[in-house]
Amino acid sequence: MALASTANTSLDFGPASALSCRECGTRYDLGPIFACAECFGPLEVAYDFGPVTREEIAAGPTNIWRYSKLLPVPGNVETRPNLQPGWTKLVKADTLATELGLRSLYIKDDSGNPTHSFKDRVVAIALEAARNFGFHTLSCSSTGNLAGAVGAAAARAGLDSCVFIPSDLEAAKITMASVYGGRLVAIEGTYDEVNRFCSELIGDELGEKWGFVNVNLRPYYAEGSKTLAYEIAEQLGWRIPDQIVIPVASGSQLTKIDKGFRELIKLGLVEDKPYRVFGAQAEGCSPVSTAYKAGHDVVQPVKPDTIAKSLAIGNPADGPYVLDIARRTGGGVEDVNDREVVDAIRLLARTEGIFAETAGGVTVGVLRKLTESGTLDPEAETVLLNTGDGLKTLDAVAAEARPAAVIRPSLAAFRTAFAN
Repeated sequence: MALASTANTSLDFGPASALSCRECGTRYDLGPIFACAECFGPLEVAYDFGPVTREEIAAGPTNIWRYSKLLPVPGNVETRPNLQPGWTKLVKADTLATELGLRSLYIKDDSGNPTHSFKDRVVAIALEAARNFGFHTLSCSSTGNLAGAVGAAAARAGLDSCVFIPSDLEAAKITMASVYGGRLVAIEGTYDEVNRFCSELIGDELGEKWGFVNVNLRPYYAEGSKTLAYEIAEQLGWRIPDQIVIPVASGSQLTKIDKGFRELIKLGLVEDKPYRVFGAQAEGCSPVSTAYKAGHDVVQPVKPDTIAKSLAIGNPADGPYVLDIARRTGGGVEDVNDREVVDAIRLLARTEGIFAETAGGVTVGVLRKLTESGTLDPEAETVLLNTGDGLKTLDAVAAEARPAAVIRPSLAAFRTAFAN
């Protein structure tokens, strides 16, 4: 049943057929809406997929558009001005695996995207929706990475941008969000307060032609995270890993990776097999982990207090769905404190030469904690997500990442400094 009045036959969303409520199942015409009018549940994109083969995908471009037949985008998307994110490395992490006592470990390193975080994926899909709906300004509420991704994508596409962030973000992320020429607005408050403000702005005359990627375009934006699932499966030789550890902020990334795996199974592109999904949070902002451990279905909001600012969403929209997936797959949700985050950043850098931002430290720290507790199977093939570059969060490790010595330029001085 189509209830929304936004139907437009000139719009091209590829295989996408409708928006569907995740709670009550009510269907709507494709439009810039994100909540169900019947039950206020969140909307997500529904599809009528045509046939697609592994060979057809492999012949596509080396970016997310190789999966365009599985995304809400037009068929000519790869020819349009965009940042062409995706197809990042899947690193075989043997040294880290040995240190943690795991048999087989891979790191999906999404720091290789154009603005050095996975947010380029989700913004690329939202950008196509914004074009479809005729929006002239791309916007968002952000904990940092998303603001930079929106600014860059808008600049590339020739759109205006205006992004909103909490005023206490890391300096590197503030710089990156502002360098692309759009407007950057810092708000005194938490991310959740910034997000509420953006919801108000959508209803104002000023925001009528604005595409807020994670508000009125959220159903489309969220689909970009599915491409992580597609790439992981393809890079593993068209198979789903036994278990995967994913950072949780809003929870959308985790839920869409699960959706991507299930779509690949449904389309016959991978074997149908059990897999376990684990969520990772920082202790200073762990409402989903707290609810999981307590056996609750409701996620109680918290006020964030952690160095992992990119995960500092105290009221995660997809929190209940993360709980459902963790329980359905036999996975779980765990958290680590800030000291463990820093230690994990340094561990990953030392063992695999990958410098992760604090969200990556959270995920590696949770992987280690799950392994030590016996919750995660050390014999199973495991994938870990690194979603951003450590150069964005230098302050987290700056105090400990110092020169081993400061010496005069002489062999004698070097020998004295490193006599032992």
